[in-house]
Amino acid sequence: MSVLRTLFFSALGLVGAVAPVAAQDLMDPHPLAGVVDELRIGIHAHSVDSTMLPFSVQNWDLSHIEDVSFDVLFTSPDLDAFRWVGAPRPEIGATINLGDGDSIAHLGLTWQLPVFETPFYLEGTFGAAINDGYLTGAPEGRKNFGCRVNFYERFGVGANLSENMTATLTYEHTSNNGWCDANDGLSNFGLRVGWKF
Repeated sequence: MSVLRTLFFSALGLVGAVAPVAAQDLMDPHPLAGVVDELRIGIHAHSVDSTMLPFSVQNWDLSHIEDVSFDVLFTSPDLDAFRWVGAPRPEIGATINLGDGDSIAHLGLTWQLPVFETPFYLEGTFGAAINDGYLTGAPEGRKNFGCRVNFYERFGVGANLSENMTATLTYEHTSNNGWCDANDGLSNFGLRVGWKF
């Protein structure tokens, strides 16, 4: 089992252990409030495409729903530099493939834009991702990532289901922009459900 999978299942066990208590206290002041803004878990179709932008939907392969994700979105720091660039939320997370595919762990900044006075929002993330895949010489069905650490982008459309719960359809992508010997992009599509503090 890869290091990423071990970390994911350890984190999942921790979340499972504290979830009942967290659910009871979600509406009360919480020790993570002010630091952690939102926790998300998700399920995704693996490697639906290889492009950065989700424009070729008609060519997507949605037959491999075998990824799970876990993300922690932190409160945007109270700093002028962050306010100047739109107050993004720092985040760290992982998308773990439960089949024979590639997994990633990522960190980045997430911007969210409300859609007028509705519960809907648009979202974008930019950062870096580390993968557990092949750099070159991958067997059929696997990616040649070229670099161990690549760029990470994610685009989403979501809704605030309640004061404390969100649902976001996301398209995430990692690749290296041709800076390494190989550059097989990995793009996953799925649903992330979030709990806000």
